[in-house]
Formats: sequence, structure tokens, C-alpha cells
Amino acid sequence: MITRYERMIAGRYLLPGRGEGFIFLVASISLVAVALGVAALIAVMSVMNGFRAELFDRILGLNGHAVIQGYGGKLADWAPLSAQVRKLPGVTRATPLIEQPLMASFGGRVQGVIVRGMTVGDIGATKVIAGNVKRGSLAGLVPGSNTVAIGARLAEALGSQVGDTISLISPDGAVTPFGSVPRIVAYRVAAIFEVGIYDYDKAFVVMPMANAQTLLRLGDAVSMIEVVTTDPDRVDPILAPIKARVARSGVIATWRDTNASLFEALVVEKTVMFWVLSIIILVAVFNILSSLIMLVRAKTRDIAILRTMGASRAALMRVFMTVGTLIGALGVVAGLALGFALLFWREDIVSGVSKMTGQTLWDPSVRYLTDLPSQTDPMQVAGIVALTLLLSFLATLFPAWKAASTDPVTVLRYE
Repeated sequence: MITRYERMIAGRYLLPGRGEGFIFLVASISLVAVALGVAALIAVMSVMNGFRAELFDRILGLNGHAVIQGYGGKLADWAPLSAQVRKLPGVTRATPLIEQPLMASFGGRVQGVIVRGMTVGDIGATKVIAGNVKRGSLAGLVPGSNTVAIGARLAEALGSQVGDTISLISPDGAVTPFGSVPRIVAYRVAAIFEVGIYDYDKAFVVMPMANAQTLLRLGDAVSMIEVVTTDPDRVDPILAPIKARVARSGVIATWRDTNASLFEALVVEKTVMFWVLSIIILVAVFNILSSLIMLVRAKTRDIAILRTMGASRAALMRVFMTVGTLIGALGVVAGLALGFALLFWREDIVSGVSKMTGQTLWDPSVRYLTDLPSQTDPMQVAGIVALTLLLSFLATLFPAWKAASTDPVTVLRYE
């Protein structure tokens, strides 16, 4: 434990003495560098966590944890199969779906879309859709009424609004002597939603199940069954008992199968960013080391006097270790404040930099998500703080040892 007089000496050494302005400047730069490194790590890690969490929640909120897809895009025996899946321990929902890529047109504009057919109850229960309706109402989606809900980006691309009538073009049309004629059916836009994932908002057209079956001529069949479980990380063992039954009519595709490369890339990027940004803290720690070495050289006479007054080598080591660790600790506190400030005003900062540079820093078409997300992990923050304090402490060992090794007889011989 550090004693009272050791704390007093360490506190005095933190402030510049006569002719020690340059040492104080180096120590201040070290503190600022530690603060910037901690702030950068907290901000980047929180944004990466938020990006993964938002992407995970919205993708799985729309596509479920697994899907049972029928061979040839048709699942005829979906009703007994979905009932059997719902009985599995760990399964919370098994929803029949119809998904088919088609074309949509309005006002001379044509866009590729994904038509999704769901029961009216399931549409209302899908939070990422029902909770993000921007215009109109999902109440207008009535079976047999030829109404649809479309994504916000798709509405922008087509130039359509609520109440407009868009046309869906299916290649599975009537066969004539001159070949197959595409089938074109008009639908009124009842609602416009924004999931927050650019690719989905620009592609999805949601309609009641019966309308999709009629449009795609599926009869009573569906395309797939969407499965939601209590734990997405255990989706494989949860669905294992049903694999043999599913194999007769379709295949099971989990969220790992469809999004594995994306989430693995995020993990790799997050790990690389952490270690790259940790170099900033390492550089700051070397600044602490150099400032302490200069401080020891400047305080050589004081150290010798303290030794003649009875100060032990261990006491001198504790003094200089306290000085260096305090610089690192003050940098950590400043870095925490700066990091959380950056996260709080992240949207304003991105918008301001975009206006100044004329470049779009957050392009939803590239970044998947519409907004810049953030999710701070307390354990990660604690790890960053612990790493910084540990490196700061290690940087004090050599200067403290040099101070403790000072020979008072040699220093004070000619005094």
C-alpha cells in the first residue's frame, strides 16, 4: 500500500517544477493520447456491436431463425408439418410463408421485388413490419382485396404513394401459340413500411397469403415455413428431431446457412479493429514511459535526498509507479467521457462531416442499415479500461526501477 507521504510526493511530481515544462508537455500529450485511444476503442466497438445487433435482430425478425423450404418452391403438406414443428421444445413460432421474386412497375418505372405472402395475423405479429409502418395502415391488407404493403425504398424507386396502384409482373402467365405471356396483376398500396435494412426496404412487397397463392397459382401450397426459436444459437439441435420428417418434402436452412459469411466477416472486422486501435493506446503508453524517464532524470537530486532521509527503494518505486498510473487513469477517465460523447452525437457528427466533405459517410445501400447503430457492452468497456491501466502500470516499472536504483552517495558527492 502506498503511504501518505508517497501520495504527496507523487502528487507534486505530477505538476511541473522549475525547468520541467517540456516534461509536463510530454506527460500531457501522453494523457491526451490515452484518452483518444480509449475513446476510439469504445466508440468503434460500440458501433460494431450495434451494427451486428441491429442487423441480427432485423434480419432474423423478418426471416426467422430457420426456414423449411419445399422442393421446387412448393410445400404442399405445410399444415401438418408446421403443427409438428410448433410442438418441438424450444420452438416459439412456425409461420407459413410464400416468397417469390417478381417485377413491379408503376408510372413507367420497373423494379425487381420479392413478393411475400403471409396470413393477416402473422403480418401484424411481425414486429419489424408492424412496428415500422411509415404511411398507411396494415389494416388495409384484406384477403381478396388486391392490396399490398411495400418497403419505403421501393416506394421511392417507383415513385408511388399510399393509394397508388402498382402492377406485379409474374413470368408464369398464360401459354399462347406465340409463347408464354407474363401475368400482370394490379394491387393498391395500403401501407409503406421501413424495416431499416436497405435491401429489404427496396425489395419487399407484403400481401395476404390468399392473394399470393392466387397470384403465383400455388393453390393451397406455400413456399416455406419460417421457424423462430427461443435461442438462435441452438437452432440446429432444436430442429434436429424434425430433419427426417422434413427431408421428404423439403430442406431446413438456418440463419447461419443464409448469413454465415456476413456475420463471420463482422466478427473478423471487429477483432481486427480492436487490435489496430489498441496500438493507439500502446503508443500513448510509450509516451508515459518516456515522460517518466525524463522525470526521473530531472528529479535525481530529489531522489538522492529522499534516500538519505530514509526513503526505501520500494517507496521510490511506488512514487513513480503512482505518477505513471495516474496519468493513464486520468487519460482513461477523459477517454470514457469523450467516447460516450462521440456515441451520443454520432449521427450529428456523421451528418456534419458529410456536409463539410460533400461525401456520404453512411450510405444505406452499402451499409445495409438506414441509421448508424450503437450498442455499448459494459464488459468490453471494462476490458478496455483494464487493458489501458495495465499497460500504463507496466510502462512505469522501468523508470521506477531506475529511480530506486539511484545511488545517493554518487549524486550528492559534490553537494
